[in-house]
Amino acid sequence: MKRAFYDTRAVDEQDEDLGPSKSQKKRDSEAMQKLGQELARLPADQFERIDLPEDIREAIVEYQRMKSFGAMRRQMQLIGKLMRRLEANAVREAIDRATGESRAAVAAHHRAERAREAMLASDEALTAYVEQHPEVDVQRLRQLVRAARKEKEAAKPPKSARELYRFIHALELPPIVLEDGLNAKDEPEHT
Repeated sequence: MKRAFYDTRAVDEQDEDLGPSKSQKKRDSEAMQKLGQELARLPADQFERIDLPEDIREAIVEYQRMKSFGAMRRQMQLIGKLMRRLEANAVREAIDRATGESRAAVAAHHRAERAREAMLASDEALTAYVEQHPEVDVQRLRQLVRAARKEKEAAKPPKSARELYRFIHALELPPIVLEDGLNAKDEPEHT
């Protein structure tokens, strides 16, 4: 039996999802390599704020030590390859947070400062914050507030107040998950 020219079975077979094209894969790889270069150019204190997988961190540190152009180029290609398993938007957000360019990070910073000052001023603010954030470790939060209040009364350096800020900031700005969910076994071996 001959198939008609407009047979739907033939069209369905052609419309199978073949995944991204080779050109798209190359563009994605180059984009990740550029993000790797951006990570390598960050100052040490900003670079440390980003929670990268250990193999990528080591590859970037090794790249920073290199002097030979050819070796640096090959190392950057390796970094780009390693970074393919990361989510590009998450890496961009992590870089922006580390450099202070993220609006979300700035907003979280302001929220954490306001919450800390309110908690140091009144117990009602502390209770309201606990009600808004049921996942918070209430005992730890109360300890930090008490210690910060004592420091303030005794005119001591604000060690506990800074720790309280970091605690609140971690609640206001949750960490970024950089890996895109692919397991290492799901990734092709030779790319």
